[in-house]
Amino acid sequence: MPTLATGARPEPRTSGGEVREELRRRIVSLDLAPGSPISINALAASLGVSRTPVRESLIRLADEGLVQVFPKVGTFVSRIDPQRVSDAQFLREAVELASLASLATQGPPDAEAVAALRRNVQAQHEVRDGVEDFLRLDDEFHRGLLDLAGNGGVWDTVATAKVHLDRARRLGLRATPLGAFVAEHDAILEAVCAGDLDRAARQMRAHLRAVFTDIDQIRARSPQLFRSQDDAVPVRRNIPVWS
Repeated sequence: MPTLATGARPEPRTSGGEVREELRRRIVSLDLAPGSPISINALAASLGVSRTPVRESLIRLADEGLVQVFPKVGTFVSRIDPQRVSDAQFLREAVELASLASLATQGPPDAEAVAALRRNVQAQHEVRDGVEDFLRLDDEFHRGLLDLAGNGGVWDTVATAKVHLDRARRLGLRATPLGAFVAEHDAILEAVCAGDLDRAARQMRAHLRAVFTDIDQIRARSPQLFRSQDDAVPVRRNIPVWS
């Protein structure tokens, strides 16, 4: 996988926030692979900006745990940290299960909201090997379930907390047929519509925890993508997502 996206030079970005968001997107989407070296000069050229906003953005991303700086060696995309993934998954599970439980104190689900969720699941069925398209629909589905319970306002907090989780999920989605995840969404929605919130919660819990199985399998195949307790200072070489 390339370290930097190639192609036509983009329009210059004048906002440091825009540069930071673009670098975060490249890291979370795995365009910048876990463990790969970062060249400030190359990033600045690809973004059409000076070195300063890139350098400042990398400092902020290091604070988020997405970048590591090794003095006298260089700057690297952080390897996926299973503990950070676990923490993000814990938060997400707590929020989404609590939201499902709150439906028990409400009336019948809003028909329009349910129809939107059904359209979303149908659109998921129509995705063909498009991980990014699926993830966009996946986020819309989970946010839609929160909206159904009147808790949609917490989604932005969940989304901010799950950047490390999202990197691990992308690895898992490349190894698992998308149809399996769509079927799980379908089953969760049907349980909600049937008023069987206990079943919906069991299915949601299993659905959200599937990332741990993915991590175990991918880590066995590609350990260079993951942080370990005895991490050494990395060497400056490109790290492929698949070895």
